[in-house]
Amino acid sequence: MHYEQYISDENTPADEIGNPLASPDKATFEAHLARRRYGHFTLTEAIRPAWQLGIVPEAGYRHDSYSDPVSGGNVPAIVAAVSSERLFDTFLQLIESLGDTCDVVLESSHERKTHPKEYRREGIERILLESQLWDFEDLLLNDGCTSIAVLHSEHPFEVQLDEHKLIIAYGPEMQTFETILSEHGVPQKKNLRVISQGDHMHTSTNHFTSQFEDFASQIHAE
Repeated sequence: MHYEQYISDENTPADEIGNPLASPDKATFEAHLARRRYGHFTLTEAIRPAWQLGIVPEAGYRHDSYSDPVSGGNVPAIVAAVSSERLFDTFLQLIESLGDTCDVVLESSHERKTHPKEYRREGIERILLESQLWDFEDLLLNDGCTSIAVLHSEHPFEVQLDEHKLIIAYGPEMQTFETILSEHGVPQKKNLRVISQGDHMHTSTNHFTSQFEDFASQIHAE
């Protein structure tokens, strides 16, 4: 297991407070890495907050927007943090709303931190894609260097499961996404702060690097 540490730009500059990711003693740090549960919210193995807990993980979703570099307009978005025991099922139900045929984008930052490796496949049957997602559930949930985006093949709707294991949904209309999140017990929280907004650590293994390549090969082989 290896860890990549990330410092949030929102925090006080490091020279004012010392290194914000400086480790405590070994036992304290290992106990922090082993902790997955925060109240009613459980993390996957993919990510951990910095040990100072600037942001405490919690379930919820909030509305956001994405600036489209092509059109210059803002695309409505939802950012959701879902407890690990509900995360995969929630993601699958969200992509059901994207139609019978989808486009898919896989990204890996295992070896490229600034320019992730990307694989695209257009026009894949959603049923086939879902079968492949089940085969690689462990990778998608527990690898902090893997992300996936599923897009509607004709309309501007997209659902991502990113490296932080946050669900990010884009589209001109959010009601369907909101309904699904509510059905899975994910409440709307207007001022929700998610783990990617604070200091945090991504985890990965060589096994996941190999699994990612297997997944990408299967996506292109069909």
